[in-house]
Amino acid sequence: MRRLHTGRRRHPARPPRARPGPVARRRPRGPGGQPLPLHRLRGHPARRGGLGRWGGIGVTRAFRPTDLAEALRLLADVDLGARPIAGCTDLLVSKTAVGWSPAAVVDLLRLEELRGVRREGERIDVGAAVTFAELRADPLVRQHLPILAEAAATVGAWQVQNRATLGGNLANASPAGDSLPVLAALGAELQLATADGERRVAYDDFHLAYRRTALLPGELIVRVRLPVPAPDAVGAFKKVGTRAASAISKVVVAFAARAGGGVLREVRLAAGSVAPTPLRLRAAERVLEGSAPDATAADAASSAARGAVQPIDDVRSTAAYREWVLGRVVRRMVLEVGEARTRAGTAAG
Repeated sequence: MRRLHTGRRRHPARPPRARPGPVARRRPRGPGGQPLPLHRLRGHPARRGGLGRWGGIGVTRAFRPTDLAEALRLLADVDLGARPIAGCTDLLVSKTAVGWSPAAVVDLLRLEELRGVRREGERIDVGAAVTFAELRADPLVRQHLPILAEAAATVGAWQVQNRATLGGNLANASPAGDSLPVLAALGAELQLATADGERRVAYDDFHLAYRRTALLPGELIVRVRLPVPAPDAVGAFKKVGTRAASAISKVVVAFAARAGGGVLREVRLAAGSVAPTPLRLRAAERVLEGSAPDATAADAASSAARGAVQPIDDVRSTAAYREWVLGRVVRRMVLEVGEARTRAGTAAG
């Protein structure tokens, strides 16, 4: 897959951005100015008791299984009431936002069955516990799925990328998840497992509503399966946030298609932060299917995309700004496909 670059360009006046929220209180800092983890602060509840960092979120038992079968047995135990964890980058956020406070946790990060990236025939198979730092550096991902590597590089700072996992991004079900539109655009399939067996679910059927997924009680995401793109495939990824890095997205868009013969085929276009769940922009896909990637198609796809979303006003942005940016990004992606084809034809000639 050839990755397209969506550079910055000057645009006409855009809708107003959201006002920034109040400045957060500065956290205590240790040597070198680094923020101290909560469990190291004197007097913090997580510092007391036998569970250390887990005590501060109400967890009374923590398990680190040696294999997937053991993890699934623990999660199937209704009386235990355990919940899975991996990178834990959103652990305290979940506790604060939705009151997430399980009695027990099961650590999945080191399970070999959930690790590694490998090619199996015409698919790239990614373990659910693969971190974003590993994704962005993996040779198979960089060669065949460059927009996934690009998205992985935008997930928070490098400290977050070293811990956060692809499976966690899926299960967390945030509409602003950076990797999720890419998985939709690439036609991902999820391998899920419980103590009773396995099943596969298309990514398009996984996110049901805001923060709700198709996961059953005691079920885990084991692997993410992605088709190897065709030789004439092109793709693009764009994240728009308050800052160039370490920002939660205001709009995130992923595009994938085949561009051989001067027309677009098998178009898949997806966006996040513009609806309760990441979603396919199917009306825009229909506009582009079989069309040349020119200004007419780009304008039509932009309008179709803007009409298909339901953004909201929040602390990061306004609904009007999100809708406007989405249209601009979609238009730019289509035009850059056409420009890339023109350059390729000129070079061949």
